[in-house]
Amino acid sequence: MIELSNVSKTYGSGDSAVHALSDVNLCVPKGTIHGVIGLSGAGKSTLIRCVNLLERPTQGSVTVDGQEMTRLSGGALNQARHRIGMIFQHFNLLTTRNVFDNVALPLELMGEKRNAIQSRVLPLLEMVGLADKAKQYPAQLSGGQKQRVAIARALASKPNVLLCDEATSALDPQTTGSILELLRDINQQLGITILLITHEMEVVKSICHRVSLISNGKLVEDAEVGDFFTAPRTQLGREFLNDFLQLSPPKELIERLSATPSEATHPVVRLTFSGDAVSTPLISRLARECNVDVSILQAKVESIQDRTLGLMIAELLGTTEQTQKAMNYLQSHQLEVEVLGYVQRNV
Repeated sequence: MIELSNVSKTYGSGDSAVHALSDVNLCVPKGTIHGVIGLSGAGKSTLIRCVNLLERPTQGSVTVDGQEMTRLSGGALNQARHRIGMIFQHFNLLTTRNVFDNVALPLELMGEKRNAIQSRVLPLLEMVGLADKAKQYPAQLSGGQKQRVAIARALASKPNVLLCDEATSALDPQTTGSILELLRDINQQLGITILLITHEMEVVKSICHRVSLISNGKLVEDAEVGDFFTAPRTQLGREFLNDFLQLSPPKELIERLSATPSEATHPVVRLTFSGDAVSTPLISRLARECNVDVSILQAKVESIQDRTLGLMIAELLGTTEQTQKAMNYLQSHQLEVEVLGYVQRNV
């Protein structure tokens, strides 16, 4: 449905050139919800604006619903954009128009007659839960209601694709949840393909089928959401996951960590459990079979769509041979084991 092939975007030239995107390849199948996550300035907004050619790529091609957007211009490009809806972080509503007229705007620009506009707008307001707000103005609405108006407006032209540019970043957590639920319903009921960019892992966890991680203009990781949360392949992916789960060693322990093991130290490890390992008493078995003590510093369990993810930070207390045997034992049971460092043994 959406395919970016070797897409690059450069602003400026020479020494002052800024490479916002570098050789990006991305495929979003029809009917799915695909998230793109990254730090501020990573290139997320440029990427999504290249899909409908609000930003034209410096090189590469963009294909949406079988039509190569990068070959179009003028009227043909405008016509293709009617099939791509877009919602923004700050809603972009016209303050002098009421709710009905904001939603009707794309249809007016397409030259639709008033009767056709009426028959299209009213069901959309019903869908987004604003049937009673048709005559109100943006200043009279909450942030969540404004975003619902923006969603209805994006759907007015019956698009096949919906682009979401940080659509929940300006909303509180409860309102964010209701907007994500609405987007999920739109995806399921209308079969619309959704590409959204965000810096919020909760958004990805809640509604996305697949996620891509962007850094410095490059896609560095692409995975099913369950795989990304249970076993990110990059350091940046692990950092996003750890920040989301708020699982890190206590500050006083971090200050004592050493990167180099010795006979006088023991390891501090971060363990990731998934699948059957979550419900298996591996830690108690580990203590018995490997003759080590396990000091659990932090632990957490999360439900990620149809998977359960467990995380733990622990100290393995034993001799060098015992702790190495313990780590081998954990890895043999399909746990992700990350050594965070080593701390001095208590004498």
